[in-house]
Amino acid sequence: MKEITKEKLEKYFKVTEEALELAKVSKERLNMPEQRADFVDMIERYVSDAHHFASKGDLVNAFAALNYAHGWLDAGARIGLFDVQDSRLFTVD
Repeated sequence: MKEITKEKLEKYFKVTEEALELAKVSKERLNMPEQRADFVDMIERYVSDAHHFASKGDLVNAFAALNYAHGWLDAGARIGLFDVQDSRLFTVD
C-alpha cells in the first residue's frame, strides 16, 4: 500500500489508544513513577497531535504522530515502565 487511508488511520488510532489505556492501568516492574508519568504524558501528547492532524485532513502527519506514540508505548513496555504481556499491542515477546 502506498497511501494512508482514513480506514488505516482509524485502525492505528484504535490500536494505539487501546495500548495506551492498557499501559496506564498496568503495574510496572520498575519503581520509576516520574519517568512513567513522563512517558504517559509524551504518548498522550502524540495521540493528541495525531487527532489534530487528522481533523485537518493531514493523514500523513497523523499517522507519523501515532507511530511516535506507539514507539513510546513499546519502549516503556520493553524497559518495564509498563508491565504488559499483550504482544498484539506491544513488542514484548
